[in-house]
Amino acid sequence: MDQKRLLRTIDTIASGNFKTDGELLQSVVEQIVMQKEFKVTGGRVWKLNPSKKSYRLLFQTGNVKKISEDFTLPIKDYDIFDRVTSERTILADETNKTLIAKGIFRYSASGVGKKISIGTKKYYEYLLAVNSDKIDDDLRYTLNIVATVLTSKLKERFLSLSRKHLIIDIDKAKELQRTILPEHEYKFHFYEVFGVTIPADTVAGDFYDYLKIGDEEERLGIVVGDAASKGLAASAEAMYISGAVRMASTFQMKISPMMNRINQLVNKIFSDDKFSSLFYGELSADRKGLFLYANAGQNPPIFYRKKSGSIIRLEPTGPLLGPAPNSKYETDSINFEVGDVLVVFSDGIVDSANDKYEFYEEKRLIELTKKSANKSAKEIAHTILDDVFRFSTSEPRYQDDKTIVVIKRISQ
Repeated sequence: MDQKRLLRTIDTIASGNFKTDGELLQSVVEQIVMQKEFKVTGGRVWKLNPSKKSYRLLFQTGNVKKISEDFTLPIKDYDIFDRVTSERTILADETNKTLIAKGIFRYSASGVGKKISIGTKKYYEYLLAVNSDKIDDDLRYTLNIVATVLTSKLKERFLSLSRKHLIIDIDKAKELQRTILPEHEYKFHFYEVFGVTIPADTVAGDFYDYLKIGDEEERLGIVVGDAASKGLAASAEAMYISGAVRMASTFQMKISPMMNRINQLVNKIFSDDKFSSLFYGELSADRKGLFLYANAGQNPPIFYRKKSGSIIRLEPTGPLLGPAPNSKYETDSINFEVGDVLVVFSDGIVDSANDKYEFYEEKRLIELTKKSANKSAKEIAHTILDDVFRFSTSEPRYQDDKTIVVIKRISQ
């Protein structure tokens, strides 16, 4: 499943006007069960009752036998609740006789919302449980994303209702981020590179970086990331991840282990509603044009081959950073020839919208990349950004941080 499209879908549903958190979760579960791509036959929402140390059934839907509305699950009877706290989403075989009698044999459960202390342990305020004929890791990854977005939305509701928006030293944060971002233009052996980030707010959740690797700087790391949401919190996460990648590059870690480690750090350091996409690639001084990369849920960069005029999309090699601590990331590769162009970009480029609710989308970006491929990396980046700004409305509610990095091979 396209994780970026999934994020957009869930975000749209959860952004509706709901009187209670329960109504929001109910709406999302109904959509999950209704949409065929999820392949889910039933869904339930459970709410933690700290005083009774149990979860109470809040809502149920789908093609399954209904459970009694006053049904509860005592925490002491389910060791899996502890696993949900640490892993967020788990796959398990049902052990409760009443639920088995309702046809629930294997299920997936995801923690949503804030964590509440009961004794010495903490448990999620809500559990989102689904049953399906195909309970596997793909469904677990998908539900991890759903649970992460919902947790973020519930936190936003809380902040909005309580009116506690705490912003400290925004000007200093803006200046700090400006000093961390590299110069736009960079030359490396047979390549020219040009990158830029344009914040939608005072500071950005997008970031990019160029990393010199090796004693003789024979490799160059290219980083483009997108922390969830916008503003100060996203900026803090972006700067942390950027710093972690920069630190890892000094140890010359291989790409897959580096991505695995950064994912674990993001999961451990940031709260449950924080996640990020990240693209990392390495140019080398090798004349064969080898470019190694890993993609953690980032929009697939567009690679244009001049000789054939074809386009290759550098698809994700692993899930988003943060939701699942044990996620794995593979390394893939392409080879640059003279004239080839790689465009790495964030959501804010293709998701820019006009006042007709039309999105800029990848197709338009691909066509413009082909048309401008004979220009320099800097000119290609400016051409794309100019087109995006002409297309999109100026209303802030349609805007997101925009980042683009263009790499072009210019010589043998």
